[in-house]
Amino acid sequence: MKNPIRVLIIESQTLIRIGLRTILQMQEDIEISAEAETSEQGFEIFKKTRVDVVLMSLRLGASCAIDEIGKFLRFEPHAKIIVLASHAGDAEISGSLASGAFGYICTDVSEADLLSAVRSVASGKKFIPSNVAGILTENFGQETLTPSERKILQMIVAGKSNKQIAYDSNVSENTVKTHVKNIFDKLDVSDRTSAATMAIRRGLVRGDL
Repeated sequence: MKNPIRVLIIESQTLIRIGLRTILQMQEDIEISAEAETSEQGFEIFKKTRVDVVLMSLRLGASCAIDEIGKFLRFEPHAKIIVLASHAGDAEISGSLASGAFGYICTDVSEADLLSAVRSVASGKKFIPSNVAGILTENFGQETLTPSERKILQMIVAGKSNKQIAYDSNVSENTVKTHVKNIFDKLDVSDRTSAATMAIRRGLVRGDL
């Protein structure tokens, strides 16, 4: 019999972690090597175990998997990471894949898709469920926000006025107005509330900061 697929779960929410463990440990070809609640804990475990597949939550406290994946890949270029998210925003999906993730699934994933994700990624194949792929396709070709626009959009989500944004960014209010107009045009919205809603839905900014 082949060696089982060794999996490391990095997830801060206990119930989700238990759910993943319960499903995966019932499979003869999958073994839960370890669990961690933070990226730091997970990385230290990964350095010692070099598991076959890492299931990593998109949000781990103040950290984001998109920013953490590179650390794992620098240590082990062949690391196979599946990002686990509470929802699928196209910016978060594309950001995860661009960072080197092998797969992206949501916490409401079916048992069959979860197992397919782990097995496919362990064999070196990418895994994107049909609903996640559909979200990527839906927003394909839309203009990308610049780093400055993303920063301003984050402040819009936080409820800051143009004047406050200008002060915080050390730029003129007219510059902020120009950026805001460009953001609205790229997101195809006409007001700040719609921009904030769209930003969170698509994962363009953090909604919990």
